[in-house]
Amino acid sequence: MDRIFSGFLLSVLLLFQNHSIYGAPPQPRGSLCRTRPLDLVFLIDSSRSVRPNEFEQVKVFMSQVIESLDVGPNATRVGVVNYASTVKNEFSLKTHWNKASLLQAVRKIQPLSTGTMTGLAIQFAINKAFSHSEGSRVRAPGIKKVAIIVTDGRPQDDVKDVSARARSLGIELFAIGVGRVDMNTLRQIASEPLDEHVDYVKSYSVIEKLTTKFQEAFCDLSDLCASGDHDCQQICVSTPSSYTCSCKEGFTLNADGKTCSACSGGSSTDLIFLIDGSKSVRPENFELVKKFINQIVDSLDVSDKNVHVGLVQYSSSVRQEFPLGQYNNKKDIKAAVKKMSYMEKGTMTGQALHYLIDNSFAISSGARPGVSKVGIVFTDGRSQDYISDAAKKAKELGFKMYAVGVGNAVEEELREIASEPVAEHYFYTADFKTINQIGKKLQTKICDEENPCECKAIVKFQTKVEDLIKSLTRKLEDVTNRIAALENKII
Repeated sequence: MDRIFSGFLLSVLLLFQNHSIYGAPPQPRGSLCRTRPLDLVFLIDSSRSVRPNEFEQVKVFMSQVIESLDVGPNATRVGVVNYASTVKNEFSLKTHWNKASLLQAVRKIQPLSTGTMTGLAIQFAINKAFSHSEGSRVRAPGIKKVAIIVTDGRPQDDVKDVSARARSLGIELFAIGVGRVDMNTLRQIASEPLDEHVDYVKSYSVIEKLTTKFQEAFCDLSDLCASGDHDCQQICVSTPSSYTCSCKEGFTLNADGKTCSACSGGSSTDLIFLIDGSKSVRPENFELVKKFINQIVDSLDVSDKNVHVGLVQYSSSVRQEFPLGQYNNKKDIKAAVKKMSYMEKGTMTGQALHYLIDNSFAISSGARPGVSKVGIVFTDGRSQDYISDAAKKAKELGFKMYAVGVGNAVEEELREIASEPVAEHYFYTADFKTINQIGKKLQTKICDEENPCECKAIVKFQTKVEDLIKSLTRKLEDVTNRIAALENKII
């Protein structure tokens, strides 16, 4: 066994040495688009014809596009311009350098509810939004400048000339029309080819369907997995013209070609869900939270010897829905989750964390000695009590803590709850409708904790790594020979 591990570690080290030359092997599902850094500005129509609930759907669309991007000062920068009869710069390209703060800012945008001055908004984008002072990289010709314009009506000013001026300055214009929009206006705005830059939807309720189009437009289309996981549960593998789903070592691809099953012999884990049931969640979203829980349960090897699951709901008080070990199969756990009633009060996250430490993972509550402990904390807002001590103690006790935030959840609190490395243990989304994407990420991470088929999987993986190293070595020799030949020609 020592010989196997030594060989395995050596192989991994050699693989990382070659990583920067040839690139990494296919990444797990949900890889971000890192191929096209952009200066991206949304121009959003919030005239009086756009109802408040419709404007919320536009914000969800923006959030989903942002979720797919690699956001950062040296990657994609995002700004939002809100317009009606006037123009409001909600935030500029230099305001937010990370995805979490961007999504929070989008959530706070309010409609202006006056007229429709689309031309004025485009002129603002030229003069201000894409200026160097607002964070646009005007001296970086390799950075594309993109504007996505969403409107549902006929503009009260000219768009033809100002749009032509924007395009001549190198701004790529996408025009999205909704409902009774004037299609000629969209064609006057958009860049060529028009069939790639003009989109129409009948209502705001289906604007989310355009998300995939923009995810792929901003990515290298030869790598379809860069624009999303395509519902692959664990690994999305790009092919020349399509993609396939794959599974990690120790897992088997199911007949649906998407999901994975753990092989038998998984290690033992005690897993507790700590779920926010405060009034800000709202009943319809609480149902989505229950689906989120059952989505994760589906991926676990639940049995008497392997994974045990417990569920705690909290608001102004804490209520144990069921303890560890009460149910030893997925069917019973999922049925109990569906029956869970909504508490609908305050948000005492600190009190809930203390309960997790003192009760949920106690032997008297079904926890097993010597078994790894995993806590998943879900919240949609700022805690009304102090969380630092309890969050710190949970991690000191060796609990693996994941923090999931939605809507008004506070990033600092999520990071405080999450285990190290923090970036891999906390998640945030602006809208409850997208928490299934977080569920997919958690499925894979928790399965990593289970480490299903130890020695056999390691030997198999070692063989694959060694074969890959041989291939990379041959490529390196080929590159070396080519460089030598070029040097000889120069001489």
